[in-house]
Amino acid sequence: MTQDSTTARRALRHLPLMVIAAVALAGALLLRDAISFEALRAHREALIAYRDAHYLLSVLGFTALYVVIVTFSLPGALVATVTGGFLFSTWPGVLYNVLAATIGATLIFLAARWGLGARLAARMDEGAGRLRRLKSAIDENQWPMLFLIRLIPAVPFFVANLLPALVGVPLRRYVISTALGIIPGALVYTSVGAGLGAVFAAGETPDLGVIFAPHVLFPILGLCLLAALPILLRPYRKGRGL
Repeated sequence: MTQDSTTARRALRHLPLMVIAAVALAGALLLRDAISFEALRAHREALIAYRDAHYLLSVLGFTALYVVIVTFSLPGALVATVTGGFLFSTWPGVLYNVLAATIGATLIFLAARWGLGARLAARMDEGAGRLRRLKSAIDENQWPMLFLIRLIPAVPFFVANLLPALVGVPLRRYVISTALGIIPGALVYTSVGAGLGAVFAAGETPDLGVIFAPHVLFPILGLCLLAALPILLRPYRKGRGL
């Protein structure tokens, strides 16, 4: 294989991730105001009328737009989640939100793994010292770590999408943990969207900080603790030879 062909193959592997990065940058500069609560407020009557007249097309269009937003890390993912509740109620809105977010997260995961993740994970496996120990610790705790980065509200969604691809997480494990791990947050914000009509009628803005309210945050932290138990108990189990 010639050097030129090797370079071309490497460039091809990086192309999806480069496209995602370019679109994300353009979206951050151009779409900040396009996907917003102000835009939703201005077009809410037209959106509701279209949903009532073409429900299936509304679901498909909403899901496709949400997938694009997540795949390219565009601004407005949180607005999209709330919009899912506004248009389709808490149920089945949360189902559409979780489905679309999982598909978009999986696409960016695949792009990152194809471009960088596979080689980086292989180098970590072949490494020595601290790098090898770090990779071994990650491999031993993949399930709890995957759930933790989804459940902890402070972890940015795009970080939780990219990080697993860079440490060699299997696709099936990533998809399952993503779909299940985002349910609590999606349920909270979808329910906020379900009450958005009354908020708009009162001329107010939805409270997106509700996830940090004690009655919401404490159960989520409880789930985080439950997800972290295997990591916390592993040294004890090793000491007991279990």
